[in-house]
Amino acid sequence: MSNISATPTEAPRGHVRVVYLGPAAPHWEVDSDFGDRRVIEEFRQRTMARLLLLPAHDPQFRRNRDRVVNDAERENLAIEWDYGTEA
Repeated sequence: MSNISATPTEAPRGHVRVVYLGPAAPHWEVDSDFGDRRVIEEFRQRTMARLLLLPAHDPQFRRNRDRVVNDAERENLAIEWDYGTEA
């Protein structure tokens, strides 16, 4: 199945970066490069509610990460994940 839609995609309304801070809580931080502050702040609050106390290796993290990604798609936000690991 293809992920290509019939309608052209519009530019994102904003950009967010979700950064893993490490093994001690709070584990995550949400930064933004551009976008409507109200939209970004509401997204940040929902994201922190889902991820705040979950380290990246927790099994619940994967499910909540998918929810955060779906939320970003609904809000038309470009999302970037920084797990703090060197490639």
